[in-house]
Amino acid sequence: MQEPVAGQDSWQELWQQRRQERKQEGRPASRERRRFTAALAGWLAVAAAPVPRLALAARDGSLQLDVNGEVRTTNNAAHTAYHFSADALLKLPPHSIVTSTTWTPRATFTGPLLSDVLGAVGAYGSEIEIHTIDDYTCVVPVSDAARFGAVLAYEMNGQRLKVSNFGPLFLVYPRDQYPQELDGAAGDAKFAWQIVSMTIKQ
Repeated sequence: MQEPVAGQDSWQELWQQRRQERKQEGRPASRERRRFTAALAGWLAVAAAPVPRLALAARDGSLQLDVNGEVRTTNNAAHTAYHFSADALLKLPPHSIVTSTTWTPRATFTGPLLSDVLGAVGAYGSEIEIHTIDDYTCVVPVSDAARFGAVLAYEMNGQRLKVSNFGPLFLVYPRDQYPQELDGAAGDAKFAWQIVSMTIKQ
């Protein structure tokens, strides 16, 4: 049983509720079902199969992030990526977005601005390929960082995000402020959670 976020229903209950709402609205639920199934399979398999170092650390609740690709600043031995430890992420100025999402009621999401993370590594590409624990991959424009002020949230309503509730990092956009641009399937695809790495591409 996954732990619910304080003051809210569990992820499973929220997911079922939102899935039903999307059915009533005539929107496909295939993406949520695929991601939920993949996440569940990943949790059940964690004891039986080896997992990458970052994914294993994230399952244990560690806050960290690797950024590679078109970056000018690196700190790994191969000079191919920048590894943000929890301390490094927490040292970036925290910002908050108050919004609802397809999976959560209106809440306050807090973390560094995506633009600050990109600035710290000297990102110079045009796209961000995001990778998560459950092998979900999505691509968002680098320009979204400045346009929407998206945050890589590590807290929701003052509580640290856990793997069972979108953590350790959840890319959150101010959907309520931009409903025409961020609502629906195209907008939902940008809200990646359980993030462990990002690849900057041209």
